Amino acid sequence: MLSNKGKYGLKALVHLAGLPAGQTALAATIAEQNNISKKFLDAILNDLRNAGLVRSKKGPGGGYALAKPAGDIMVGQAIRVLDGPLAPIACASRTAYLPCDDCADVAACSVRLMMLRARDAMAEVLDRSSIADMRAQAQRVAAGEADAGFYDI
Repeated sequence: MLSNKGKYGLKALVHLAGLPAGQTALAATIAEQNNISKKFLDAILNDLRNAGLVRSKKGPGGGYALAKPAGDIMVGQAIRVLDGPLAPIACASRTAYLPCDDCADVAACSVRLMMLRARDAMAEVLDRSSIADMRAQAQRVAAGEADAGFYDI
């Protein structure tokens, strides 16, 4: 499940994707316009900055901006930075695998096999969808050009 940290991080990235080239946004502005606690957003933006997804500038004209084009920032990448692995349980993770203590046969575990399928389905969508795709979909829905279905990306 996506945590509030992951959700707010995605909102912040989409917000930054809407800025004109070369412009930055203050954390306070992003927080206010997206109903996010500024203190919480500061921590999220710091994690995104450390991961190279956003950049910050201090002083006059300072603020936050995307560190690379929105089309190059995949949703799955951002979620992993903020929430960790996509897998619903550790034994189904591709990046942070940990076996369960109670499992006698990891390879044949029916729970693990199902969670691997769930993880792979999520990764298929999230790793092929960019922040630019998220912004474009929301704009199309707002303009009445498309419905909010997941398959419009």
